[in-house]
Amino acid sequence: MKKWVLVLLGAVLLLAGCNRNEPIDEHSQGIWNHYFVYPMSKLLLTLGHWFGDNYGIAIIVLTLIVRFCLLPLILKQFRASIAMQKLRPELMKLQEKYKSKDPETQRKLQQEMMQLYQKHGVNPASGCLPVLIQMPIFMALYYAISRTQEIKTHSFLWVELGHRDPYFILPVLAALTTFISLRLSPSMAEEQMPQMAMMSYIMPVMIFIGASSVPSALSLYWVVGGCFSIIQSLILRAQMKAAKAAENS
Repeated sequence: MKKWVLVLLGAVLLLAGCNRNEPIDEHSQGIWNHYFVYPMSKLLLTLGHWFGDNYGIAIIVLTLIVRFCLLPLILKQFRASIAMQKLRPELMKLQEKYKSKDPETQRKLQQEMMQLYQKHGVNPASGCLPVLIQMPIFMALYYAISRTQEIKTHSFLWVELGHRDPYFILPVLAALTTFISLRLSPSMAEEQMPQMAMMSYIMPVMIFIGASSVPSALSLYWVVGGCFSIIQSLILRAQMKAAKAAENS
């Protein structure tokens, strides 16, 4: 989970400090421009045209497309979370066995934990993959908005997509939906892990800071993604309860 924070913080700092405003088009040079920024700009323009040149709706639709495409990975993460919960008693025994903090003992603890994960086919890092995949999408979205005049100056609701929310409504909503989605996460459905509980407070603060520093279009992306995650978590939690009820019956 700490990796999530580092990746997000690095992206926010990078984007907040960027000032690449030259227009993007098919003649823009460089791998990043040609294969990421321009296709993202073209996709947003196309989606916007489908909805009456409304680029706010285009960003909402794009967010939903990304989230639906990530569903297989999310489901894999969900299964890994359930497996980790089942392994918790064994993990606690290992931590008790190797409770000394010296490097050699901690190395043995990590080694036995990895063996336990391999034995049960659990990948503890699987939860990071959806976030890592979204980072280049998020950064390409930032550059596409900043360098596409039609999108940058487009007004949606009370904001201009290329500028920060002057009332901080979207940053607050982004932080709130992040908090709710994390608290509803299947990994917190059972006994809460201290790291997850802490992350449910740290992550929304970082999302608020980031959403307050970047164009409103990105805040909108976060809000829609957070709403999607809340619905997704509610469905997964319901499935968990149903499966547990079936096991106990």
